[in-house]
Amino acid sequence: MSTAEPLQGRDRPAIISVSSHVARGTVGNRAVGFALETLGFPVWSVPTVTLPWHPGHGPATRIVPNASEFSALMDDLSGAPWMGEVGAILTGYFGSSDQIEPTARLVEAVKRVNPGAIYICDPVLGDGGRLYQPPATLEAIRDRLLPLADIATPNRFELEFLCGLELSGNADLIEAAGTLGPETVLVTSAFAMLRGGIGNLLVRDFQVMLAEHRIIENPPHGLGDLTAAVYLARILAGIPAEKALRTTTATVFEVLARTSKRGANELTLETDSDSLKHPMAMVHARRLAYPGSDRRA
Repeated sequence: MSTAEPLQGRDRPAIISVSSHVARGTVGNRAVGFALETLGFPVWSVPTVTLPWHPGHGPATRIVPNASEFSALMDDLSGAPWMGEVGAILTGYFGSSDQIEPTARLVEAVKRVNPGAIYICDPVLGDGGRLYQPPATLEAIRDRLLPLADIATPNRFELEFLCGLELSGNADLIEAAGTLGPETVLVTSAFAMLRGGIGNLLVRDFQVMLAEHRIIENPPHGLGDLTAAVYLARILAGIPAEKALRTTTATVFEVLARTSKRGANELTLETDSDSLKHPMAMVHARRLAYPGSDRRA
């Protein structure tokens, strides 16, 4: 069987998701896998760390794969006879810095077999002014994975770290996104133009769009994972980037709003799966000027 063997009867490509796994909750691969499979994409799920729940809920035991065994597993996947099924890779949270190089080799292997495959890097480094990865992992994601990425989905704080700059407005975010490397950068927690709002900022091909919704206080974890997964699914389905941004933002906001109304401390994806396919929430979307034009965000 050739490593470039095609989809074998499937109408959607497989997606390799490399991220954390929790026993309880909807973060990391639990959020990514559910969203992608609900939207019709088979998922190859690779856990970088296993936890009982998100550490934000309290102390949690970490089970990190042995470095040599993780590397061997990734090399097995790189040579899998079904590699031709794979149309994308998504990476999120890493359990240790020594997982980065084997993951980079896997990305390169996928692209050798399928040059059109998409690699989306969600650089899960920190949030709210706090880094939660050690320096070696931060640097490896920045220096090894981001240069391979077609799409990156940092939050505002992560973009500041990756660029080494303080970003005080959307014009700053746009300029920083343009220097990050990937062709498409989707910045979550961007500055909203609506009072009491928050936005997702898409920078691609010198075009910029901002999609906004109202802020919901004390949101559960997993919104970044969900955003990356849903946006990737929309792109793989052939939806234009700007429409993909609008519908992704609507999906995530709708799931978040319904979760908040229930008082749940984890995203209620299993109850709100219809929101993944057909979101009804209204979001405000507008084009912004790319730096260098006569109008700035």
